[in-house]
Amino acid sequence: MPILEFSCNECKSKFEDLILKKEEIDSLVCPNCQGKNLKRLCSVFGFRSNGKFSGNSGSSCTSCSLTSCAGCSKEKEAR
Repeated sequence: MPILEFSCNECKSKFEDLILKKEEIDSLVCPNCQGKNLKRLCSVFGFRSNGKFSGNSGSSCTSCSLTSCAGCSKEKEAR
């Protein structure tokens, strides 16, 4: 069951909600201000590998926690 993240364009708060049917998004309101002007956010995820937690923050390399491969030693080796 997907838990989706939203941002309220009126009060700028962020929140999550369990959405079982696509139609539920149409009736969703901000729990802070009851506003209906919402934006769906791209959710990030994390996982545990070899006992270490890693978050998905945009890095295309799973061996480090950098958010970009620019300046990475592996990127330099590939050239």
